Amino acid sequence: MEYIKQGFIEAFQLLLQFDPEVYDVIGLSLFVSTSATVIAAFVFVPLGVYLGIKDFKGKKMISRLIYTSMSIPSVIVGLVVALLLARRGPLGFLGLLYTPKAMIIAQTILVIPLILGLTYSMAKNRGVAIHKVAKSLGGTRWDSVILIIRELRIDILVNLATSFSRAISEVGAVMIVGGNIKGQTRVITTTISMMNSMGEYPMAIALGTILLIISFGIHSIIYSYSQEE
Repeated sequence: MEYIKQGFIEAFQLLLQFDPEVYDVIGLSLFVSTSATVIAAFVFVPLGVYLGIKDFKGKKMISRLIYTSMSIPSVIVGLVVALLLARRGPLGFLGLLYTPKAMIIAQTILVIPLILGLTYSMAKNRGVAIHKVAKSLGGTRWDSVILIIRELRIDILVNLATSFSRAISEVGAVMIVGGNIKGQTRVITTTISMMNSMGEYPMAIALGTILLIISFGIHSIIYSYSQEE
């Protein structure tokens, strides 16, 4: 137990002393996961709402595919992206493998099904009534989409926070496409995994603490915002 206690003490010293390596890892994690979530949300929140309120042939099959894709293992996503971006792969000429851009691509692909599925379910269950109101006032389907996003913005923010949490806590995909290179592609989760295997517990505990703070902080902000609404 003594080494665990000492680990926590040294971890908080690293945080309070603003250790450059620790905060570089934190900064890259936030950048990669935020970028992936924003990119995915920009396209797939409106698309999820649109699919949710629109009746079309094969909607049940589309629903099944969307919900099934939400559980795709992250290592599979990482493997596919790595194969595409590898030197001998179809996109190897871009030279993106083992860079933060590759990590953003992998995390974007990872959160797309989650954002699409959660938004689709929300729109299908709660957006239809709003769509009917917009339609009765002469609005187009895309007017309905905009109105639903505005009316259900708290729910959408919760969905995005959930997606962000999955992205920033993910290990497999970013490890495969990023390579966990010091000073370039190390993020919180890959560093925790590496430090734990090396027995360097203070760094692992410090980053684990930050990961919890980020997760709780985001959801607390959204909860406070929802209460004000």
